Amino acid sequence: MNNISPAIVEQQSKAPPEIRNVIKFLRSSKSGIKVRVGALNGGRTDYFKGKHAMKALQSPAYAKVKNVPKVESEEDALKLLASAMPFAYFLRVDRGQPTGSAANSPKALQINQMQLFQQPDYYAWFYEPSQWMTTVGGFAMLGVMLAGVMFPLWPPIMRLGVWYISIGVLGLIGLFFAIAVVRLIFYIITIIVASPGIWIFPKLFADVGFVESFIPLWEWDMPKKKKGKKAVKSEKRTKGEIEGVSSQVDVRSVSPDSGSSRPESRQARIEEVQEDS
Repeated sequence: MNNISPAIVEQQSKAPPEIRNVIKFLRSSKSGIKVRVGALNGGRTDYFKGKHAMKALQSPAYAKVKNVPKVESEEDALKLLASAMPFAYFLRVDRGQPTGSAANSPKALQINQMQLFQQPDYYAWFYEPSQWMTTVGGFAMLGVMLAGVMFPLWPPIMRLGVWYISIGVLGLIGLFFAIAVVRLIFYIITIIVASPGIWIFPKLFADVGFVESFIPLWEWDMPKKKKGKKAVKSEKRTKGEIEGVSSQVDVRSVSPDSGSSRPESRQARIEEVQEDS
């Protein structure tokens, strides 16, 4: 990750609290944004695609965040992300070829002089979230390893307690596999006897909570309805009608040939460009 220059930090400090909360959400794992690693000015930088950020602002996870602007449509998400661009938390970049011969080599990134937010474009992060969770996790892992090494020195009652806990965990795992095998056998039998078949605990492997995995108790294996071609074309046409927002940032002060992402000036110029008719 490129070092964030003091000028960018100063620009970010001018952001209102609502915009900061939005950026913190987008940079966290709760947003679900697919983060990629690219090469910018000789250093590695995280970047994302615009449409993924828009989806994150329309997700249920964002609706639970407090003290943030309300987003009810794609247009609201587009305007909100465009309003955050002048504070240099992320900048629009052009993606080039891979920097190495390997297939997973990071692709070269170059800052685009025209700063606006659009769904198909890529944006590099110039904001680092708090690292306290990583620090706490590292100390916790070190503590677990140290406790494992010193297991022979534990008091007998603590070792007995760990043994009971491990047996309980193994029992739960075995019960889970037993349920999976039984439901599969029952499903195969019901396909022959009562087509289209019945699933016991249909949400057992779904991305839901522990209790919701066992609700409902059973369900018919009904095929999902596919969207018609007209519905798909209508969705694509709706997405294509959304235009790029006119709020722009002049980033000519960032020199791509300087070997650093630090801007030459400590002030970012903001230009208002009229929307295309």
